[in-house]
Amino acid sequence: MPEPQPTKYPPLHAPVDELALAEIKSAILAKLTLAIGKDTGTATRHDWYKAAALALRDRIVHRWLIGDKQSYDAGSKRVYYLSLEFLIGRLFTDALNNMGLLPVFDAALGDLGAGLSDLRKCEPDAALGNGGLGRLAACFMDSMATLAIPAIGYGIRYDFGLFRQIISHGWQQEYPDEWLGLGNPWEFQRPEVVYHVHFGGDVEHIAENGRERAVWRPAETVQAIAYDTPIVGWRGAHVNALRLWSARAPDPLKLDVFNTGDYLGASAEQARAESICKFLYPNDESAAGRELRLRQEYFFVSASLQDLVQRHLASEGQLRGLAQYAAVQLNDTHPSLAVAELMRILVDLHNFRWEDAWQLTVDTLSYTNHTLLPEALETWPLELFERLLPRHLEIIYRINDAHLRHADAVCPGDVEFRASVSLIDEKSGRRVRMGQLAFVGSHRINGVSAMHSELMKETVFHDLNHLYPGRITNKTNGITFRRWLMLANSGLTGLVRETCGEAVLDDVSLLARLEPLAGDNAFQQRFRSVKHRNKIALARLIGERNGVQVDPGALFDVQIKRIHEYKRQLLNLLEAVALYHEIRDNPTLDWVPRVKIFAGKAAASYRYAKLIIKLINDVAETVNNDPAIGGRLKIVFLADYNVSLAEVIIPAADLSEQISTAGMEASGTGNMKLALNGALTIGTLDGANIEIRDHVGAENIAIFGMEAMDVVVRRRQGLDATDVISKSPRLARAIAAIERGDFSPDDPGRFESVAHALRHLDHYMVSADFDTYYEAQRGIDARWQVVPAWTRASILNVARMPWFSSDRTIREYAEDIWKVPVRPATQLPPARQAKG
Repeated sequence: MPEPQPTKYPPLHAPVDELALAEIKSAILAKLTLAIGKDTGTATRHDWYKAAALALRDRIVHRWLIGDKQSYDAGSKRVYYLSLEFLIGRLFTDALNNMGLLPVFDAALGDLGAGLSDLRKCEPDAALGNGGLGRLAACFMDSMATLAIPAIGYGIRYDFGLFRQIISHGWQQEYPDEWLGLGNPWEFQRPEVVYHVHFGGDVEHIAENGRERAVWRPAETVQAIAYDTPIVGWRGAHVNALRLWSARAPDPLKLDVFNTGDYLGASAEQARAESICKFLYPNDESAAGRELRLRQEYFFVSASLQDLVQRHLASEGQLRGLAQYAAVQLNDTHPSLAVAELMRILVDLHNFRWEDAWQLTVDTLSYTNHTLLPEALETWPLELFERLLPRHLEIIYRINDAHLRHADAVCPGDVEFRASVSLIDEKSGRRVRMGQLAFVGSHRINGVSAMHSELMKETVFHDLNHLYPGRITNKTNGITFRRWLMLANSGLTGLVRETCGEAVLDDVSLLARLEPLAGDNAFQQRFRSVKHRNKIALARLIGERNGVQVDPGALFDVQIKRIHEYKRQLLNLLEAVALYHEIRDNPTLDWVPRVKIFAGKAAASYRYAKLIIKLINDVAETVNNDPAIGGRLKIVFLADYNVSLAEVIIPAADLSEQISTAGMEASGTGNMKLALNGALTIGTLDGANIEIRDHVGAENIAIFGMEAMDVVVRRRQGLDATDVISKSPRLARAIAAIERGDFSPDDPGRFESVAHALRHLDHYMVSADFDTYYEAQRGIDARWQVVPAWTRASILNVARMPWFSSDRTIREYAEDIWKVPVRPATQLPPARQAKG
């Protein structure tokens, strides 16, 4: 593809008002002196960043407090979003953009000799999530604020969050991610907001006023301390809070023990309490790790529910109308304990009758399911549950008793049906099923794509859907265009604003105005110029990080997501090996230069996924250094994937790999971000790929492979793939090369287990889908060589993505599940350059 010529765009923002500029400069300097304790001569880059962040925070807080008071005075219903993950990334430029203060801060910092582009790098990514689940929660918080929905996000303030990934000799290694090491200017500690969370002990049942009452006598108490982070909506119209909980012991130091000389023992309780918020997803291979996971989940659920109940009582004085004023959304199964905990609060602490408490709980809670993978629908051994949460196990038993009576009424005498819907799994060592608990205790259960929601009804929740018809609904995921277009891709944003008008920033449906220009040669040239500059930036980053030189003119083929067998990074790599063989065999052919870019983390305990990372890096080492292929294929694994890295990769991508085994990806949001930035998708009919195809047009996406029911049928026939491999010389050759150590000469047997799985344990249909995937990739090569057609398809992907806005998703939640009003987009105030 020929290199496009650079083009210039009009400025993204109006000229900066001089009074506003002077005000912001003065505010930053005041913070530098009074809050940081430095002068301009001694301030470091991080000092300047912190001063600027605090100056911005001041302008956010005013609106936050006013809006919060107004919503309480109006008696507005509030949404409480419970999520174990919030992958919010860097907040500085995000908040500047949403407040309309990006140009004035940029100019002010430039005048002060501290450039915004440098300072934004001083902010660490808030590593409070693993991937799509946490990033979705962050997008939803942004959209709730934009739509003026009074809301609070609840989670855990992890000291280290998800691990920092380092690739050493091709292997993933995990290190603590010290994102709080230099402080966090965005949060407000609320030392007065403390709740007691209990564990262990026993339960006594006593008679009181003619009724039996349960009294939990816990063996351990942990305090939950609140930290609030303001989340700013678009145009600064509304600000909500993200409240994160930190854990501490009620008595952080046993002074009597310390004075005996047992210095470690004196702080043992504090260390045990703090372990709750040390790491996101501690390794659960050990019994201690599993216990810590359960402690984390109950800790944040209990603190959050205590907090929202106290807020409601302070406002309304009684709990009978809780569901009228509070909507609690459980983001995946991690907060499922909210069902039992809310029942405990209502029955044990506020003397509700059981039936009334149950109706109130169901009316208040709703549950988002994010996966059909059985291992992700958490279950907990009864022994662990009883030891850690004895009262909650009693409550779950009682919920289950009524639930099973209902099952018997619907399907009398059907023992299998009863076992299927029970909250207790009796077949696998007696375990509490958290997905079942969340389903039974919620009035709405939503999937996150049309296909996923239908599969929920047909698979994991088939019998529960029969028992409680009408509860399952669909809310296809979305993304915030403010982060994934405006901030991540300023070049494309400038072109869009010029073409579609300034109103596109408030009404993304106006992206449709790009459609008539999709075939226009001059517009295509400008569009390609934007993409090329983004690819130059990514190529530079690859060179700096990996020492690999890539051609920005090559096709950038991107797969960025958590490393998991069902996401099939292995299929992508197998195709790369087969392509490598073809180029070596036929070096004189006109091969399309291609750069395969991988990024993502494998769970610390997921050994096979970590082996796949090693295989990617070993193949890359061979391919990238083979002069016989002339650099026409490069493979890159970018370590420590996070939001900030995504903001560089996504605008530069030409091809988006969305190749999960059909029926296994709930939705995906990376697919939306990449398409919004003009990447064509190659993918299976899985998750939101189906809806993306329906919106962008089947001719502007490359679909391959088996569909979900095909996968089910083939699995029933067996997982052996030798029949498929025997008919595919390319696949057989690629597997043989991996097996005999062509890419691992230092340890030829390293990947024998991978080859064995590909032949005999093809659960994820990697071998079964290989040939159709390989052919689809060659179709991509052919399309790439017809530059106008490729560019047209790329532009149409951008133009047809507005439906995938998280604002649309949140409107649907608000209307169908939460029953709260939202602000129409037309009521957004104009952008401001200084505090309003």
